[in-house]
Amino acid sequence: MLIRRAPDIRSSEITPERAYFGRRAFLAAAGFVALDAALPAVGLARTSRARADDKPNSYQDITHYNNFYEFGTGKEDPAANAGGLRTRPWKVDVSGEIAKPGQYDLDDLLRGQTIEERIYRHRCVEAWSMVIPWNGFPLQNLIERFRPTSRAKFVEFTTLLDASQMPGQRSDVLPWPYVEGLRMDEAMHPLTLVVTGLYGRPLPNQNGAPLRIHVPWKYGFKSAKSLVRIRFVETQPLNTWNVAVPNEYGFYANVNPDVDHPRWSQARERRIGEFFRRPTLMFNGYGDQVASLYAGMDLRRFF
Repeated sequence: MLIRRAPDIRSSEITPERAYFGRRAFLAAAGFVALDAALPAVGLARTSRARADDKPNSYQDITHYNNFYEFGTGKEDPAANAGGLRTRPWKVDVSGEIAKPGQYDLDDLLRGQTIEERIYRHRCVEAWSMVIPWNGFPLQNLIERFRPTSRAKFVEFTTLLDASQMPGQRSDVLPWPYVEGLRMDEAMHPLTLVVTGLYGRPLPNQNGAPLRIHVPWKYGFKSAKSLVRIRFVETQPLNTWNVAVPNEYGFYANVNPDVDHPRWSQARERRIGEFFRRPTLMFNGYGDQVASLYAGMDLRRFF
């Protein structure tokens, strides 16, 4: 199913959550949904993880249990405090080692993109997880548009800095603005998504509106939200959590159940909405697709 760009969807066209699950159950029963396989050529978008135990979380869970410290450190704070974020007009500054730098309007960035539905695991370092049906398009589509030079080895992402709209930025819990980064080959991987919505609806403010990144094999803090700057650089960016707590958070942040956080185990996780914990999967379950990116690296050291 191809999902149109979120601003073009009328409320009457939004798939109800019950109907959404019913459609996926029908497809699974018909044999259309297979692990990590493209759906048959019947106009359906690729769903990257679609298994019986990967039923998506509810829209309520996804939009009311969040980490977004710009709006507060509590899981309920983003939903409570993000309503005042103004996501139109919105511009993204693109600079660095590229042939086409500039300040791009959000609608210009989205123009011509085919919005897909992808069901991805979302794993947080606090040992909780969700399964989210994101709507978006591959980050590599944007990167190719900006035409990086051979000097571009990393991509740096910066979140909006505006304490009048983001009350959490009035505290010193983190050094603001929030900065994240990816190695170029990670950013160009087809699983890495530019997210514009979820459940076929526009992306809510508390989930990173109007534009965020999602990297499904990494912990959730690598997926920068409410982006206002993308910079292509030659040296590894100083990402916020690594700067703030370097003994707890590394640059790569690949999900590795064998590397414990200093304050808790990462070996098991609790899916939001479930009581029991389940084993944490290496690379969040995407190892067959991304492990080759880290061949020869010590994944206990480069955490």
